[in-house]
Amino acid sequence: MLRRTALATSTLLIGALLLTSCTGTTTSPGPTGDPDPNATLTVRLSLEPSNLDIRHTSGAALEQALIDNVYQGLVTRDGDQNNAIVPALASAWQISPDGLTYTFTLRDGVTFHDGSALTADDVVTSLQTAKDDATIQSSADLAGVTSIASPDATTVVVTLAQPNSDFLFALTGRAGLVFKNGDTTNLQTAANGTGPFRVENWSTGQSLTLSRYDGYWGEKAGVAEVVLDYIPDQSAATNAAVSGDIDVALEIDPELQSQIEATNTFTIETGLTTDKGTLAFNNARAPLNDQRIREALRLAIDHNALAETLVTAQPLNGPIPPLDPGYEDLTGSISYNPDRARELLAEAGAENLNLTLTIPNVYPGTLATFLVSSFADVGVTLKVDQVDFSTWLTDVYTNHDYDLSFVRHVEARDFGNWANPSYYFGYDNPEVQGLYAQALASTDEQQSSDLLAEAARIVDNEDAADWLFLSAPRTAVATDVANFPKNSLNVRLPLAGVTVAAE
Repeated sequence: MLRRTALATSTLLIGALLLTSCTGTTTSPGPTGDPDPNATLTVRLSLEPSNLDIRHTSGAALEQALIDNVYQGLVTRDGDQNNAIVPALASAWQISPDGLTYTFTLRDGVTFHDGSALTADDVVTSLQTAKDDATIQSSADLAGVTSIASPDATTVVVTLAQPNSDFLFALTGRAGLVFKNGDTTNLQTAANGTGPFRVENWSTGQSLTLSRYDGYWGEKAGVAEVVLDYIPDQSAATNAAVSGDIDVALEIDPELQSQIEATNTFTIETGLTTDKGTLAFNNARAPLNDQRIREALRLAIDHNALAETLVTAQPLNGPIPPLDPGYEDLTGSISYNPDRARELLAEAGAENLNLTLTIPNVYPGTLATFLVSSFADVGVTLKVDQVDFSTWLTDVYTNHDYDLSFVRHVEARDFGNWANPSYYFGYDNPEVQGLYAQALASTDEQQSSDLLAEAARIVDNEDAADWLFLSAPRTAVATDVANFPKNSLNVRLPLAGVTVAAE
């Protein structure tokens, strides 16, 4: 195995210091008035779902809008508490010592938005359907389940074939959502969940309106209505903020940020995400099956300069982001060193290397331009092939026909991709696969995290890819808005606790 500088070895817990370092400075004071329970909160988003059927339709826009707001599972995750697993429709749960049996106690007084009471049968049927129906999003997350039963009206018991340390986290996703058994609601255009908001109106191409559900089992939502305003154009979104038409704008353009700040009515926040800007190497195909070449390409990239160029990004060293188990600060595992890159390319007989970068055309050209220049400096000619996303899915993801590729992997806890030799990365390391399997099977959270960290060090040390950056998008929050969430807003946007001050 090739060696570089020594790896940083201390595992970091994500505490207040890290969160502070990733949070933007406040540009104006926070809310001063009392919360207005009759207020409307208007939030600008860029990506609109194609329909509302969260069971059968892919895309992060649906999760962003509906999970925790409209639909719930037995448990959920708290992005602002390091993605901790917290209760939702289950008030408590127990895990057997062997890690195979999960016993959930259901909350009292939970109703669907149509007024019908949640029953244990609804939970059992929802989970069983998600497991058995491969057309349901994330159905595979329940593949290890052997039985789902309800011994009484307030208990649901789920049994696994083998321990899985990610099982509870899987239940926070789509496969774990609970639906009314036999519901006749047209889920393409409407919804019937148990969350703090109900779907009030969907104006396709414009907005999705959520209204407070007064029959909610928990603390009632802090605003009467939420309007998710879909504005894909950054200039239009900025104008909407400046004119006071929206209260919050997600993923604002840094180049237009000053216009919003000039109003003195917004704060600019930056939170953590699991959105990894990944430069994939085709490990299974020459010349990228030569680790010297992979390492040379990584050494040719000045990651700090790239983060400064992209603005809404920060360096990420290694395959696991700070919000995921197994995260370890691998700063120093590899550093910008074009001279060493040239030496490695010479050793590999690849001084005049020609490579192609396949990249979806949804990404701005800034990144590709940076890579072309970086690689040219060490004698590598990079051709950029911009394709539509469907072509990328066919050529890269399915057929593995590429040299280098770039996409943003937004999913949390997706390290398993590196333990899957059939994944488009083409990375096949039995030791990593064994460590990952041990991590899943462990019933000790710290042990599982340590095993993941060990596996991640191997993946990083073998230069299986280059993690160009961790996305750090900026959010403009009006000064009369309080308690707006900060982390992982691109995949989760829980809004029940948000308030708007009375004028």
